[in-house]
Amino acid sequence: MYAIVTTGGKQYKVEKDTIIKVEKLDVNVGDNITLDVMLISDNGTVKVGKDIDKAVVKAEVLAQDKAKKINIFKYKAKKNIRKRQGHRQPFTAIKITSIEA
Repeated sequence: MYAIVTTGGKQYKVEKDTIIKVEKLDVNVGDNITLDVMLISDNGTVKVGKDIDKAVVKAEVLAQDKAKKINIFKYKAKKNIRKRQGHRQPFTAIKITSIEA
């Protein structure tokens, strides 16, 4: 059984006990959250729309962290123009605890 959930403007395919990194959520570590369900597939039968009005995907927040640093380096050849910038995207790691159809 798997589900397609939406969070942070993105869609994720999840199964029970999977750990995913999603866009940063305003929750504390250890909290339980519910995710918006778009689709549920159970042994080949797919449920969407009104069939999943009561469907719930529950998850536990494992960590609030930042991803690995990305270095952005821009330059113009022969002009002595150089610009260095770094970025670390914040994320929330969650573990799917249950999928209820």
